[in-house]
Amino acid sequence: MKPKDKKWLTTDYPEIIFEDTAVGRMKKELFDAPMSDIEKVLEEYGIPSESELGKPGTYIQNTPRKEAIEKRRKNDIVLIPIGCTENHGDHANLGLDTFMVTQIIEGVRRYTAEKGYEVNLAFTPTNYGGHPYHHMGMPGTIIIPPEVVRENLIYTMLGLWNDGYRKMILVNNHGHLWTLVDAIQEFMKRFQLPAIVQVVDWHRAVREFFMTTDRENSLETNFIHADESETSVGLLMFKDMINMEYVRDAEGESFLPDGHFDLSVDPYRRPHRWSEGEGHIAIERFATPEGVVGKPSLATAEKAKRPIAAILKYLTICVEDILEAFPSGKLPDKITLRDPKELAPFLQEPWSEGWKSVYELPHVGPFHKG
Repeated sequence: MKPKDKKWLTTDYPEIIFEDTAVGRMKKELFDAPMSDIEKVLEEYGIPSESELGKPGTYIQNTPRKEAIEKRRKNDIVLIPIGCTENHGDHANLGLDTFMVTQIIEGVRRYTAEKGYEVNLAFTPTNYGGHPYHHMGMPGTIIIPPEVVRENLIYTMLGLWNDGYRKMILVNNHGHLWTLVDAIQEFMKRFQLPAIVQVVDWHRAVREFFMTTDRENSLETNFIHADESETSVGLLMFKDMINMEYVRDAEGESFLPDGHFDLSVDPYRRPHRWSEGEGHIAIERFATPEGVVGKPSLATAEKAKRPIAAILKYLTICVEDILEAFPSGKLPDKITLRDPKELAPFLQEPWSEGWKSVYELPHVGPFHKG
Protein backbone atom coordinates (compact mmCIF):
# COMPACT_ATOMS: atom_id res chain seq x y z
CA MET A 1 0.00 0.00 0.00
CA LYS A 2 1.35 3.42 -0.91
CA PRO A 3 1.71 5.86 2.02
CA LYS A 4 -0.80 8.22 0.44
CA ASP A 5 -3.37 5.42 0.47
CA LYS A 6 -2.92 4.73 4.18
CA LYS A 7 -6.09 5.41 6.12
CA TRP A 8 -6.27 6.46 9.74
CA LEU A 9 -9.19 6.32 12.13
CA THR A 10 -9.39 9.62 13.93
CA THR A 11 -10.94 10.65 17.24
CA ASP A 12 -11.96 13.93 18.86
CA TYR A 13 -8.39 14.11 20.16
CA PRO A 14 -5.76 14.94 17.50
CA GLU A 15 -3.07 13.06 19.40
CA ILE A 16 -5.08 9.81 19.39
CA ILE A 17 -5.47 8.02 16.06
CA PHE A 18 -5.73 4.38 15.06
CA GLU A 19 -4.40 2.54 12.02
CA ASP A 20 -7.06 1.15 9.70
CA THR A 21 -6.27 -2.50 10.36
CA ALA A 22 -8.06 -5.19 12.34
CA VAL A 23 -6.04 -4.17 15.39
CA GLY A 24 -6.72 -0.47 14.88
CA ARG A 25 -10.41 -1.02 14.28
CA MET A 26 -10.67 -3.08 17.46
CA LYS A 27 -9.01 -0.29 19.41
CA LYS A 28 -11.20 2.39 17.87
CA GLU A 29 -14.33 0.39 18.68
CA LEU A 30 -13.31 0.07 22.33
CA PHE A 31 -12.21 3.70 22.49
CA ASP A 32 -15.67 4.82 21.38
CA ALA A 33 -17.66 2.15 23.22
CA PRO A 34 -19.99 3.08 26.09
CA MET A 35 -18.88 1.83 29.49
CA SER A 36 -21.65 -0.78 29.40
CA ASP A 37 -19.89 -2.45 26.45
CA ILE A 38 -16.53 -2.30 28.23
CA GLU A 39 -18.12 -4.00 31.23
CA LYS A 40 -19.35 -6.79 28.94
CA VAL A 41 -15.84 -7.32 27.59
CA LEU A 42 -14.42 -7.55 31.10
CA GLU A 43 -17.15 -9.99 32.07
CA GLU A 44 -16.31 -12.20 29.06
CA TYR A 45 -12.75 -12.44 30.32
CA GLY A 46 -13.70 -12.83 33.97
CA ILE A 47 -12.17 -9.55 35.12
CA PRO A 48 -11.67 -9.13 38.01
CA SER A 49 -10.93 -12.61 39.32
CA GLU A 50 -8.70 -14.07 41.99
CA SER A 51 -5.15 -14.96 40.96
CA GLU A 52 -4.93 -18.36 39.27
CA LEU A 53 -1.26 -19.03 40.03
CA GLY A 54 -2.37 -21.73 42.45
CA LYS A 55 -5.50 -22.84 40.60
CA PRO A 56 -5.16 -26.33 39.10
CA GLY A 57 -5.41 -26.57 35.33
CA THR A 58 -4.56 -22.97 34.51
CA TYR A 59 -0.78 -22.86 34.01
CA ILE A 60 1.44 -25.53 32.46
CA GLN A 61 3.05 -25.98 35.86
CA ASN A 62 -0.19 -26.64 37.78
CA THR A 63 -1.89 -28.88 35.19
CA PRO A 64 -1.56 -32.68 35.08
CA ARG A 65 1.00 -33.41 32.40
CA LYS A 66 -1.32 -35.51 30.23
CA GLU A 67 -3.91 -32.72 30.17
CA ALA A 68 -1.29 -30.07 29.40
CA ILE A 69 -0.09 -32.09 26.40
CA GLU A 70 -3.63 -32.41 25.06
CA LYS A 71 -4.14 -28.64 25.38
CA ARG A 72 -0.85 -27.99 23.59
CA ARG A 73 -1.80 -30.25 20.68
CA LYS A 74 -4.84 -28.04 20.04
CA ASN A 75 -3.05 -24.73 20.60
CA ASP A 76 0.75 -24.61 20.92
CA ILE A 77 0.98 -20.90 21.76
CA VAL A 78 2.22 -20.08 25.25
CA LEU A 79 1.95 -16.72 27.00
CA ILE A 80 4.93 -16.02 29.26
CA PRO A 81 4.31 -13.24 31.81
CA ILE A 82 7.24 -11.01 32.76
CA GLY A 83 7.01 -8.93 35.95
CA CYS A 84 9.37 -7.86 38.71
CA THR A 85 9.78 -6.97 42.38
CA GLU A 86 9.74 -3.19 42.66
CA ASN A 87 8.84 -0.39 45.06
CA HIS A 88 5.50 1.09 43.96
CA GLY A 89 4.93 3.28 46.99
CA ASP A 90 3.58 2.46 50.45
CA HIS A 91 0.07 1.98 49.12
CA ALA A 92 0.92 -0.76 46.59
CA ASN A 93 2.49 -4.21 46.60
CA LEU A 94 6.04 -5.00 45.49
CA GLY A 95 4.72 -7.65 43.08
CA LEU A 96 2.30 -5.26 41.38
CA ASP A 97 3.85 -5.76 37.93
CA THR A 98 3.76 -9.54 38.24
CA PHE A 99 0.14 -9.70 39.39
CA MET A 100 -0.95 -7.25 36.70
CA VAL A 101 0.47 -9.33 33.88
CA THR A 102 -0.46 -12.75 35.25
CA GLN A 103 -4.06 -11.74 35.83
CA ILE A 104 -4.28 -10.24 32.34
CA ILE A 105 -3.08 -13.43 30.66
CA GLU A 106 -5.32 -15.49 32.94
CA GLY A 107 -8.24 -13.55 31.51
CA VAL A 108 -7.10 -14.40 27.99
CA ARG A 109 -6.83 -18.08 28.95
CA ARG A 110 -10.36 -18.11 30.35
CA TYR A 111 -11.75 -16.45 27.22
CA THR A 112 -9.93 -18.72 24.74
CA ALA A 113 -10.87 -21.80 26.76
CA GLU A 114 -14.52 -20.81 26.53
CA LYS A 115 -14.15 -20.36 22.77
CA GLY A 116 -12.50 -23.76 22.31
CA TYR A 117 -8.86 -22.80 21.62
CA GLU A 118 -7.38 -22.43 25.10
CA VAL A 119 -4.01 -20.70 25.11
CA ASN A 120 -1.25 -22.04 27.36
CA LEU A 121 0.23 -20.08 30.25
CA ALA A 122 3.68 -20.48 31.80
CA PHE A 123 4.75 -19.29 35.22
CA THR A 124 6.84 -16.12 35.04
CA PRO A 125 10.56 -16.85 34.49
CA THR A 126 11.52 -13.86 36.62
CA ASN A 127 9.76 -12.53 39.69
CA TYR A 128 12.47 -9.90 40.11
CA GLY A 129 13.62 -8.59 36.74
CA GLY A 130 16.08 -6.10 35.38
CA HIS A 131 15.68 -2.40 36.11
CA PRO A 132 16.75 0.96 34.72
CA TYR A 133 19.63 2.68 36.45
CA HIS A 134 17.44 5.33 38.06
CA HIS A 135 15.77 2.66 40.23
CA MET A 136 19.10 1.93 41.95
CA GLY A 137 19.04 2.16 45.73
CA MET A 138 15.28 1.93 46.27
CA PRO A 139 14.36 -0.40 49.14
CA GLY A 140 12.03 -3.14 47.91
CA THR A 141 13.31 -2.93 44.34
CA ILE A 142 15.38 -6.04 43.66
CA ILE A 143 17.65 -5.60 40.67
CA ILE A 144 18.94 -8.62 38.75
CA PRO A 145 21.85 -8.15 36.30
CA PRO A 146 20.59 -7.99 32.70
CA GLU A 147 22.74 -10.90 31.55
CA VAL A 148 21.14 -13.09 34.23
CA VAL A 149 17.63 -12.05 33.17
CA ARG A 150 18.51 -12.57 29.51
CA GLU A 151 20.02 -16.04 29.98
CA ASN A 152 17.09 -17.09 32.20
CA LEU A 153 14.66 -16.10 29.46
CA ILE A 154 16.70 -17.74 26.69
CA TYR A 155 16.79 -21.09 28.42
CA THR A 156 13.16 -20.83 29.49
CA MET A 157 12.27 -20.41 25.82
CA LEU A 158 14.53 -23.31 24.87
CA GLY A 159 12.87 -25.62 27.39
CA LEU A 160 9.39 -24.63 26.27
CA TRP A 161 10.37 -25.17 22.62
CA ASN A 162 11.68 -28.64 23.51
CA ASP A 163 8.29 -29.46 25.04
CA GLY A 164 6.41 -28.47 21.88
CA TYR A 165 5.52 -24.86 22.75
CA ARG A 166 7.11 -23.31 19.70
CA LYS A 167 5.04 -20.12 19.54
CA MET A 168 5.86 -17.89 22.48
CA ILE A 169 4.58 -14.47 23.45
CA LEU A 170 6.44 -12.77 26.29
CA VAL A 171 3.95 -10.37 27.87
CA ASN A 172 5.95 -7.66 29.58
CA ASN A 173 4.79 -5.48 32.46
CA HIS A 174 8.01 -3.78 33.52
CA GLY A 175 10.65 -1.27 32.45
CA HIS A 176 13.30 -3.66 31.15
CA LEU A 177 12.04 -4.17 27.62
CA TRP A 178 15.52 -3.93 26.08
CA THR A 179 16.57 -7.08 27.97
CA LEU A 180 13.60 -9.06 26.65
CA VAL A 181 14.23 -7.95 23.06
CA ASP A 182 17.89 -8.91 23.46
CA ALA A 183 16.86 -12.34 24.83
CA ILE A 184 14.63 -13.04 21.82
CA GLN A 185 17.30 -12.02 19.31
CA GLU A 186 19.98 -14.05 21.09
CA PHE A 187 17.70 -17.10 21.39
CA MET A 188 17.18 -17.12 17.62
CA LYS A 189 20.85 -16.48 16.80
CA ARG A 190 22.16 -19.05 19.27
CA PHE A 191 19.86 -21.97 18.43
CA GLN A 192 18.41 -21.12 14.99
CA LEU A 193 15.22 -23.04 15.68
CA PRO A 194 11.98 -22.45 13.75
CA ALA A 195 9.77 -20.56 16.16
CA ILE A 196 7.44 -17.62 16.49
CA VAL A 197 8.75 -15.58 19.40
CA GLN A 198 7.68 -12.06 20.28
CA VAL A 199 7.41 -9.66 23.19
CA VAL A 200 4.41 -7.44 23.90
CA ASP A 201 5.08 -4.45 26.16
CA TRP A 202 1.43 -4.41 27.09
CA HIS A 203 1.01 -0.82 28.24
CA ARG A 204 2.57 0.48 25.03
CA ALA A 205 0.54 -1.97 22.95
CA VAL A 206 -2.61 -0.12 24.01
CA ARG A 207 -0.99 3.25 24.71
CA GLU A 208 -3.97 5.20 23.37
CA PHE A 209 -6.03 4.08 26.36
CA PHE A 210 -3.51 5.50 28.84
CA MET A 211 -3.53 8.95 27.25
CA THR A 212 -5.42 11.68 29.04
CA THR A 213 -8.73 13.07 27.77
CA ASP A 214 -11.64 15.04 29.17
CA ARG A 215 -13.95 12.01 28.98
CA GLU A 216 -15.62 10.48 32.00
CA ASN A 217 -13.39 7.95 33.79
CA SER A 218 -10.39 8.95 31.68
CA LEU A 219 -6.97 9.01 33.25
CA GLU A 220 -6.08 12.56 34.26
CA THR A 221 -2.28 12.22 34.25
CA ASN A 222 0.22 10.54 31.95
CA PHE A 223 1.49 7.08 32.82
CA ILE A 224 4.91 7.13 34.51
CA HIS A 225 5.44 4.87 37.56
CA ALA A 226 3.36 3.69 40.55
CA ASP A 227 0.99 6.47 39.63
CA GLU A 228 -2.65 7.00 38.72
CA SER A 229 -2.44 4.47 35.87
CA GLU A 230 -0.75 1.60 37.68
CA THR A 231 -2.71 2.11 40.87
CA SER A 232 -5.98 2.13 38.91
CA VAL A 233 -5.09 -1.21 37.33
CA GLY A 234 -4.25 -2.60 40.76
CA LEU A 235 -7.56 -1.40 42.19
CA LEU A 236 -9.41 -3.15 39.36
CA MET A 237 -7.45 -6.39 39.25
CA PHE A 238 -6.38 -7.05 42.87
CA LYS A 239 -7.85 -4.37 45.11
CA ASP A 240 -6.94 -6.15 48.34
CA MET A 241 -3.23 -5.67 47.57
CA ILE A 242 -3.69 -1.89 47.37
CA ASN A 243 -4.35 0.32 50.41
CA MET A 244 -5.18 3.89 49.48
CA GLU A 245 -4.84 5.01 53.11
CA TYR A 246 -1.08 5.08 52.55
CA VAL A 247 -1.04 6.80 49.19
CA ARG A 248 1.39 9.67 48.57
CA ASP A 249 1.89 11.64 45.36
CA ALA A 250 5.37 12.61 44.16
CA GLU A 251 6.97 14.15 41.08
CA GLY A 252 10.33 13.38 39.51
CA GLU A 253 13.03 15.94 38.76
CA SER A 254 14.33 16.56 35.25
CA PHE A 255 17.42 18.59 34.39
CA LEU A 256 16.49 19.26 30.76
CA PRO A 257 13.51 21.00 29.14
CA ASP A 258 10.52 18.93 28.07
CA GLY A 259 10.50 17.63 24.52
CA HIS A 260 13.42 15.20 24.50
CA PHE A 261 12.48 12.13 26.55
CA ASP A 262 9.02 10.60 26.45
CA LEU A 263 7.04 8.96 29.23
CA SER A 264 6.18 5.30 29.79
CA VAL A 265 3.85 4.73 26.81
CA ASP A 266 5.28 7.40 24.48
CA PRO A 267 2.24 9.70 24.59
CA TYR A 268 4.14 12.65 23.10
CA ARG A 269 6.07 10.80 20.31
CA ARG A 270 9.28 12.47 21.45
CA PRO A 271 12.71 11.70 19.94
CA HIS A 272 13.77 9.50 22.89
CA ARG A 273 11.93 6.75 24.69
CA TRP A 274 12.21 7.12 28.47
CA SER A 275 14.78 4.30 28.55
CA GLU A 276 17.18 5.81 26.01
CA GLY A 277 19.32 7.76 28.45
CA GLU A 278 20.29 8.46 32.04
CA GLY A 279 21.68 11.50 33.81
CA HIS A 280 19.01 13.89 32.52
CA ILE A 281 16.79 13.07 35.52
CA ALA A 282 17.45 12.60 39.21
CA ILE A 283 17.37 9.00 40.38
CA GLU A 284 14.40 7.88 42.48
CA ARG A 285 16.51 7.53 45.62
CA PHE A 286 16.89 11.32 45.76
CA ALA A 287 13.95 12.71 43.77
CA THR A 288 11.07 10.40 44.71
CA PRO A 289 11.92 8.29 47.77
CA GLU A 290 8.16 7.73 48.07
CA GLY A 291 8.53 5.13 45.29
CA VAL A 292 5.97 7.04 43.21
CA VAL A 293 6.30 9.26 40.14
CA GLY A 294 2.85 10.76 39.61
CA LYS A 295 -0.48 11.00 41.36
CA PRO A 296 -1.79 7.64 42.55
CA SER A 297 -4.26 9.57 44.72
CA LEU A 298 -6.34 10.08 41.55
CA ALA A 299 -6.64 6.35 40.86
CA THR A 300 -9.95 4.50 40.59
CA ALA A 301 -10.78 1.03 39.32
CA GLU A 302 -13.11 2.59 36.72
CA LYS A 303 -10.20 4.34 35.01
CA ALA A 304 -8.47 1.01 34.34
CA LYS A 305 -11.41 -0.74 32.71
CA ARG A 306 -10.95 0.54 29.17
CA PRO A 307 -7.16 -0.08 29.00
CA ILE A 308 -7.58 -3.58 30.42
CA ALA A 309 -10.38 -4.39 27.96
CA ALA A 310 -8.08 -3.23 25.15
CA ILE A 311 -5.11 -5.41 26.13
CA LEU A 312 -7.34 -8.45 26.61
CA LYS A 313 -8.74 -8.00 23.13
CA TYR A 314 -5.33 -7.32 21.61
CA LEU A 315 -3.70 -10.42 23.10
CA THR A 316 -6.65 -12.45 21.84
CA ILE A 317 -6.04 -11.10 18.31
CA CYS A 318 -2.36 -12.06 18.65
CA VAL A 319 -3.31 -15.63 19.54
CA GLU A 320 -5.96 -15.90 16.82
CA ASP A 321 -3.76 -14.44 14.05
CA ILE A 322 -0.87 -16.79 14.85
CA LEU A 323 -3.15 -19.83 15.00
CA GLU A 324 -4.84 -18.94 11.74
CA ALA A 325 -1.54 -18.54 9.93
CA PHE A 326 0.12 -21.52 11.62
CA PRO A 327 -2.21 -24.06 13.22
CA SER A 328 -0.89 -26.10 16.12
CA GLY A 329 2.17 -28.09 15.09
CA LYS A 330 2.88 -25.90 12.04
CA LEU A 331 5.73 -23.39 11.82
CA PRO A 332 6.94 -20.93 9.20
CA ASP A 333 9.81 -21.94 6.95
CA LYS A 334 12.59 -19.66 5.68
CA ILE A 335 13.52 -18.65 9.23
CA THR A 336 16.53 -20.89 9.93
CA LEU A 337 19.85 -21.65 8.25
CA ARG A 338 19.80 -25.21 9.60
CA ASP A 339 19.60 -28.14 7.19
CA PRO A 340 15.96 -29.31 7.02
CA LYS A 341 16.90 -32.98 7.21
CA GLU A 342 19.10 -32.42 10.24
CA LEU A 343 16.37 -30.39 11.91
CA ALA A 344 13.48 -32.77 11.21
CA PRO A 345 13.84 -35.02 14.31
CA PHE A 346 13.82 -32.01 16.63
CA LEU A 347 10.57 -30.74 15.14
CA GLN A 348 8.65 -33.91 15.90
CA GLU A 349 6.18 -34.36 18.75
CA PRO A 350 8.14 -35.03 21.97
CA TRP A 351 8.55 -38.80 22.58
CA SER A 352 7.26 -39.70 19.11
CA GLU A 353 9.32 -42.21 17.14
CA GLY A 354 12.52 -40.60 15.91
CA TRP A 355 12.16 -37.49 18.06
CA LYS A 356 15.28 -35.79 19.35
CA SER A 357 15.56 -33.31 22.20
CA VAL A 358 17.01 -29.85 21.59
CA TYR A 359 19.60 -30.71 24.22
CA GLU A 360 21.11 -32.97 21.54
CA LEU A 361 21.04 -30.12 18.99
CA PRO A 362 24.33 -29.52 17.13
CA HIS A 363 25.72 -26.01 17.37
CA VAL A 364 25.75 -23.94 14.19
CA GLY A 365 26.86 -20.45 13.30
CA PRO A 366 29.06 -17.94 15.14
CA PHE A 367 26.73 -17.16 18.07
CA HIS A 368 26.54 -20.49 19.86
CA LYS A 369 27.98 -20.80 23.35
CA GLY A 370 31.00 -23.10 23.40
